[in-house]
Amino acid sequence: MSKPDISRTRSAELYEKAKTYFPGGVNSPVRAFKSVYGTPLFIEKGDGSHIWDADGNEFIDFCCSWGPLILGHNNPAVREKVTEVMQKGMSFGAPTALENELAELILSNNKFIEKIRFVSSGTEAVMSAIRLARGYTKRDKILKFEGCYHGHSDSLLVKAGSGLVTFGETSSAGVPNAFANETIVVALDDTKALEGAFAEFKGEIAAVIIEPIPANNGLLLQSQEYLQYLRDICTQNGTMLIFDEVISGFRVGFEGAAAHYGIQPDIITYGKIIGGGLPVGAYGASAEVMDHISPVGSVYQAGTLSGNPVAMAAGIAQLSELLKPGFYQELNNKTAAFVKDIQDFVDGKGYPVKLFTIGSIFWFAFTEQERISTAEQIDPASMVKFKEMHRELLNRGIYMGPSGYEVGFISSAHTNADLETTKTAIFDSLDIVFK
Repeated sequence: MSKPDISRTRSAELYEKAKTYFPGGVNSPVRAFKSVYGTPLFIEKGDGSHIWDADGNEFIDFCCSWGPLILGHNNPAVREKVTEVMQKGMSFGAPTALENELAELILSNNKFIEKIRFVSSGTEAVMSAIRLARGYTKRDKILKFEGCYHGHSDSLLVKAGSGLVTFGETSSAGVPNAFANETIVVALDDTKALEGAFAEFKGEIAAVIIEPIPANNGLLLQSQEYLQYLRDICTQNGTMLIFDEVISGFRVGFEGAAAHYGIQPDIITYGKIIGGGLPVGAYGASAEVMDHISPVGSVYQAGTLSGNPVAMAAGIAQLSELLKPGFYQELNNKTAAFVKDIQDFVDGKGYPVKLFTIGSIFWFAFTEQERISTAEQIDPASMVKFKEMHRELLNRGIYMGPSGYEVGFISSAHTNADLETTKTAIFDSLDIVFK
């Protein structure tokens, strides 16, 4: 039975005011709630696994700031470390010992990179990694995959053209065609398309960039064999393989997807999970590759807020927690059990729903397909079902990201009671969606 819609009076007022200040009333597009019912919720606070909006509604949160809050909101260890460091100042534009401490914490526990450079966002990390690959190989073209998102830098806001192997077409106004003409876009999970691209542009491709765990357009899990094939064809052609681990890094395990699949990329990018949700990103590679970055190399990249002490402090506190024995095993087991219970429910009811999961990431697909590995396999019409489920879940105190293409995250702060409450809400919501 449907529940009454939650009150959004205050959020609606704030949204109307916001529209006079910001394009569409938001500072990032998905926040506008265009894919779900109602006006955006304005969040006032978060603690543990819960968030509260401006109208006082309380939710169990599975968005987790789009992934980085693996310890939940307002984690005491992170908060205390940040507060301690903030007493000494919040930005210097100069080196601090905190940068060394966080770098050592990462590098001594990640065999896939030898040197790292901190930046302020995942987009900046990817943009810098692309430039590094081009500078290192002395080539211009890059290859990306339809269904993977790598931030909003010009070279990567490109979608597939009309052929099997094509130059991309810009997916945003303001991106010059000349940029798209240096970006080749092929479908995921298609070895023939890759072979065709390397044959057609032999000796021209600087880098292939992929989310090894594509999680920005559904959860498009790739096979071990395909990712290994990608590694091999890059090696054969002198092309750098970039793993964009802005979502998967430190989420599926401390060493991310590289360790999960046992594949060594040439460059890896990471995102805000490093900073406990504060604005931070990073890219890393071998010492030999990274030493092509300025000031020792000829590839320029800079930033006043890179290595910001407050973000570094948050990262030290958060990553120290992730390194505690059993952290990932417990979190991933908790997620697997949660997903299994929901899948058992929908299977028992005969609902066309499939939950895909890896680590502590999960995704609802309204489909009967056992595997979805490409963007083309997602039926846009199925998003109507997610829209209905999202509304019912909000009315039951469960917050998911406001798009059916977005994944959900479980944090160490989610208790068994939280997950039991959530499962009941999901069961009731799906009964309504499919009634």
